[in-house]
Amino acid sequence: MHQKRSYGRMLPVSALVGCLEVALAVVVILLHVRTQPPPDGPVDHTALAAGLFSFGAIVVVIAFLLSLVFVLPAVALADQLGRRIGGREAWWWVPLTVAALVAPPIWAFASYNHVETRSVLVFWATAVASLSTGALIARPRHPGLGRQVALWGTAVVAGTGLLGALGLTAGLLPAYEPPAIGPATVPGTWVDHTGATMVFTPDGRVTVSSVGEHGPGADPHRMPPQCSGSGTWSYEPGRGVRSQKVRVQVAGCSWPAWSVGGTEGEPRIHQRVGHPDSEYLYQLRKVTGRS
Repeated sequence: MHQKRSYGRMLPVSALVGCLEVALAVVVILLHVRTQPPPDGPVDHTALAAGLFSFGAIVVVIAFLLSLVFVLPAVALADQLGRRIGGREAWWWVPLTVAALVAPPIWAFASYNHVETRSVLVFWATAVASLSTGALIARPRHPGLGRQVALWGTAVVAGTGLLGALGLTAGLLPAYEPPAIGPATVPGTWVDHTGATMVFTPDGRVTVSSVGEHGPGADPHRMPPQCSGSGTWSYEPGRGVRSQKVRVQVAGCSWPAWSVGGTEGEPRIHQRVGHPDSEYLYQLRKVTGRS
């Protein structure tokens, strides 16, 4: 004879699974960030930690609400359908009932906001997978389930972070590297966030319009002096993609050599603002046909 199902015990377990799913997603996102170009300014780790703490509190509340509104009713309905149709409870009824329960509010929201069908289907499938996972893990009746879920879930999240970090260190994951541009990539128009431009031509000439000059010790929060004029440019490959430079010489302007960043699809040149190890970057991106 089956032990009576305790929905009061299922609720925290399902909510815990939801929180662990979000934690795993955050770890994956942080690892993905390491494969992307760096931001223009430094990361405020204190603000980031505070934001994650606040976000975590919100996630806990939402996880309990979703479990209460969708997971518990889905398990109860799945049990009833399994006994009535098949004569016994069956786990595969759970994702079917979850899919049926979450569909109406998702489609109602999407219809009201005119969301495209493909995005709705992707969100619906993701919600069904996430909530069904929580329901299936919380469904077993044996005691100590919450403790086991907490231990194994934490191990999965921590293990993913550790393996990802080792993969980045060992080169198994593609940690970010600047693109190798070469002298053939430089010609064209490069623009900063204010609309200032550098226009390079294949014959080694450059025309500059209102490009900022960030001298040593410059304050990254203040508008820098701007320089315009015509001159020459040259490309220096260096010993690797991280040491390649673009030198721009314009009378009356004093820029150090520009470092290369961005991606192959959108290369950038930049200078560090303030001091050589500053995390503030002044960047110009190359204007392409997709820009």
